[in-house]
Amino acid sequence: MAQTDDLMLDIPDEVRNKVVADGNAGWLDELPSIVESLAQEWSLTIGATLRGGHVAFVAEATLADGTASVLKVGVPSARRDLTFEATALRLADGDGCASLLLEDVDRGALLLERLGAAICDVVPDPATRHMMMCDVAARLWRPVGPDIDLPTGADKAREYSDLLPRLWKETGRACSEATVEDALACLDRRRRAHDDRRAVLVHGDVHDLNVLQAADGGFKLIDPSGLRAEPAYDLGTIVRANPDIGDDLHARAKRLAAHTGVDATAIWEWGTIHRVSSGLYSRQIGFQPFGDLLLAEADRLTASSHGSPLGRSGDPGIDQG
Repeated sequence: MAQTDDLMLDIPDEVRNKVVADGNAGWLDELPSIVESLAQEWSLTIGATLRGGHVAFVAEATLADGTASVLKVGVPSARRDLTFEATALRLADGDGCASLLLEDVDRGALLLERLGAAICDVVPDPATRHMMMCDVAARLWRPVGPDIDLPTGADKAREYSDLLPRLWKETGRACSEATVEDALACLDRRRRAHDDRRAVLVHGDVHDLNVLQAADGGFKLIDPSGLRAEPAYDLGTIVRANPDIGDDLHARAKRLAAHTGVDATAIWEWGTIHRVSSGLYSRQIGFQPFGDLLLAEADRLTASSHGSPLGRSGDPGIDQG
């Protein structure tokens, strides 16, 4: 627990561990005063801590007029990402994403519309959920030009191309080399396919716990990464999701493609990328069994069908050094 004379915060272990690992432990001592000053300036009553993430302290809050909200204060290493999130939320303006009520980017703080239960707690059938998540994501998609300061799908592809081989080694080669090679080949193709003229605002991480019920009974997304990319980027995260339900992922990708008119191969390739990158990252931070489930599925797909309808011809190799 961290506290000041007037405020005590329950900081989740996941947030504390992230901050310490980043070398920013002093921020833990500053956080109570940051939250207290925001509460005073925005006339907030701070409530229960919300758990599930590791890059922000998140708590229920109530405005002076009784409006239920959520206060999110990003850890120091995530401040840049929080500016992208704020940009995405402003562009969405409450359509498809939680509304942005107030922001203080200098302190890494956002005040957001408070939503209800996660879609997985409301809609039991995974296939139905996937189509509903697809529809919620599509509400967010809108043209956004290069004048808007958001990373692109090509930027993320370059980032992941550097990250995956390193994560693979740091996790003790937690999946097969062929699986990583396939993901790298998909990254190369998606990087080359990026077209600023057709890029839209995408969420970046559409999964069951990021889709929450709104007051009108519909659903909205939370925690947008904020990217200018092809819509397949978001649909690929839906293909990655729920690795333990045992359905045919190729069929899932084709259903999403038919529902949206988005190219099935692009969806599949982003799904491959998200599966491997999320699996390795989850393995690195100990988010289990999710990480191992993703990597086991990735290895199975690679072994059975080379992980992609296009095969693995021309895959780049991994430096074994």
